[in-house]
Amino acid sequence: MLILILLIIGFVIYQKANRDNVGDISLGIFTTQNIKINILIDPIVTGVTCHIASIEDDLSFSDPSDSAISCRQTGKITAVMIQNIDKSKSGEIVFKKSKSIFFKNMKIRRIYDTQNQTLMYVSYSTKETSGSFKHSLSTVPLWGSEAYKSSQP
Repeated sequence: MLILILLIIGFVIYQKANRDNVGDISLGIFTTQNIKINILIDPIVTGVTCHIASIEDDLSFSDPSDSAISCRQTGKITAVMIQNIDKSKSGEIVFKKSKSIFFKNMKIRRIYDTQNQTLMYVSYSTKETSGSFKHSLSTVPLWGSEAYKSSQP
């Protein structure tokens, strides 16, 4: 009975952890590394969806730091949403995922470019790898959305 309960709990945790996983690409039969594609819907600007691709190694204590991100407008973006985001130069973290038991994380940070009315999403690793902090950038212009403010009178 205890084993059945533990299996059910494990299954529920696994399902919850993989709910945002929309792609899984094997890199071959001689490797334990796969490309995982996760989906992120911005928690404040809910009209933006990002897809993040990163390599995960099932038999390693540390996943590679490389990642790629692509974000697009997939719904309404309103002026109220933009008013509610952090507009500082460092922006705010909208997603965080552990990549190692040794304190390495992949983070997605949203930064707002006020001058160009563009949301920027930066995916980056918090640990230096091969002399570099790995990162990737995607932008979502507000042009054409309800949040866009015309400079014309």
